[in-house]
Amino acid sequence: MNGYYYIINTLKDYIKLNGFTNTVTTGNIFDVDLAKQTIFPLSHIMVNNAVINENTMALNVSVLFMDIVDESKSLITDTWLGNDNEEDILNTQLALSNRLASDLLRGDLYSALVQTTAPVNCEPFVDRFENKLAGWTMTFDVIVPNDMTTC
Repeated sequence: MNGYYYIINTLKDYIKLNGFTNTVTTGNIFDVDLAKQTIFPLSHIMVNNAVINENTMALNVSVLFMDIVDESKSLITDTWLGNDNEEDILNTQLALSNRLASDLLRGDLYSALVQTTAPVNCEPFVDRFENKLAGWTMTFDVIVPNDMTTC
């Protein structure tokens, strides 16, 4: 009966070990104090729903990989990239999403029985919350064995 805890704790531990995330949270994103700049880069895990099958359980999970956009006060000289690090954040956070997806599909997480099937959906966002944030929302189904007994 530990499927939910196993999934969120395994994902949290994996994301913390990547070296590019300061904080990992779970639950309602609006309960996270996003005004604190020291918590970024931040990853947030949300379980959207669960489908229980006879031998497996699939939890639909969204992981938000995000960082705070740092705007320069200097004059814009590059009209392509602008005067902030938004593109750098999108690049880095997508790479983190890709790393997690790869491990869920065929890596250490797959071996630990936290698995998904391809494709994994990633959607970019900018300025979704109270301060200017950028990143990706990665959504996938985590499939784990259903260890519930019928007794």
